[in-house]
Amino acid sequence: MALSLVSSEASCRVPALFADVKNLIAAESTRHGGVSPAPFASLNLGINTADQPVNVDENRRRFFAAIGASADQLASSYQVHGTEVLYALEAGRYEGYDALITNKPGILVGVTVADCVPILIYDAKQQAVAAIHAGWRGTVGQIVTKTLACMQQQFGTRSIDCFAYIGACIDECSFEVGLEVADQFDPACKRQDETTGKYFVDLKKANAQLLVKFGIPEAQIEISPFSTVINNRDYFSYRAENGNTGRMLAVIGIKNKQIVAGTVI
Repeated sequence: MALSLVSSEASCRVPALFADVKNLIAAESTRHGGVSPAPFASLNLGINTADQPVNVDENRRRFFAAIGASADQLASSYQVHGTEVLYALEAGRYEGYDALITNKPGILVGVTVADCVPILIYDAKQQAVAAIHAGWRGTVGQIVTKTLACMQQQFGTRSIDCFAYIGACIDECSFEVGLEVADQFDPACKRQDETTGKYFVDLKKANAQLLVKFGIPEAQIEISPFSTVINNRDYFSYRAENGNTGRMLAVIGIKNKQIVAGTVI
């Protein structure tokens, strides 16, 4: 499925899976439409980069305005490539979590990425959401499974009610790893080049497997066709840009209910 552009500068994309869900905000940013100079050009949303904070603040203002929200609605964390999950009851900046869940309207949960996999989950029955940051360590640690288990415990989430989006990240042909990393992945999610003997891992496929194994129907899973490396003109890539680059944001949240002319919408 194609993703929808939501601004004239293509500053962010809305997963087609969520595009018609009226009470949901869900989007991932691109690198376009911001004010940051190279090497962070231009919509760098990463707080923990060497970019000027004033640039990041303005970029975040633009991104959230494009999706009809504000930066002070965001719950996020300083990510550590772990598998800890935070139940976010209010917006704010946390530390030590690579996944956030919430069922509180008006709060957006989000993760920053620049090659790692952003995963957004929507429980349509319980009106709960999750944002997950899955690098290779988080993928091997099954952070997707742990996040869904937390949603099940906190909200009564059922897999049949969930819709999941796997966002833009490093592609299989660009993600070369050593044998010690490759050995931790299912054979279906890795490949050894017959000529060079080098190993490559497919993080999108590995995380999609975890979603399906938990019970989410494949028809309710969307996988971005974009690669942070191949499509580096549109996305930041830590590996392609030797670590000196910006960050994208992937966010999701339930909208606050509004009362218009006595009707809740």
